[in-house]
Amino acid sequence: MSTDLESRVRQLEDRALISERVIKYALAVDRADWEMYAGCFTDPVHIDFSEAGLPAADFARDGFVGRVRVLLSGFTATQHLSPNHVIEFDESDPDRAICHSYMYAQHYLEGSEGGDFFLLRGSYTNHMLRTSDGWRIESLTQHVSWSEGNENALNESAARFQLEQAGA
Repeated sequence: MSTDLESRVRQLEDRALISERVIKYALAVDRADWEMYAGCFTDPVHIDFSEAGLPAADFARDGFVGRVRVLLSGFTATQHLSPNHVIEFDESDPDRAICHSYMYAQHYLEGSEGGDFFLLRGSYTNHMLRTSDGWRIESLTQHVSWSEGNENALNESAARFQLEQAGA
């Protein structure tokens, strides 16, 4: 096996692993599997959801996961899709890549006065880092193309979750 062939095979394997990690990001949210979700990120992780109201910042991984858990756990159901992965490798560093992916995020909040549905569409720029535990998202930027439905749904979901936790 030539070095060139070895590097090409490794890059194919890396593409599959990177894509799987980005898919697990969406899957973990919908399953409320916060351990799987945390496993998608480095610690710390840079998050830029400024187009959706969360200014760009560096977060301790568990702190970010906790915020997302509070925001999304009050929904009746969610469905996050992350298709169309385009992966670019850093030619100067084989342990870094960028995965561009689409974002389709449906949120169902049964009985909400503002409407049961909130849909968010756009894309993500996932800066990936190979770690000893595999590929992880080191920096994530969400690009919102458009949204529709109950714009207050995230706040209402968080309030429902906090009420549920207070009563538990």
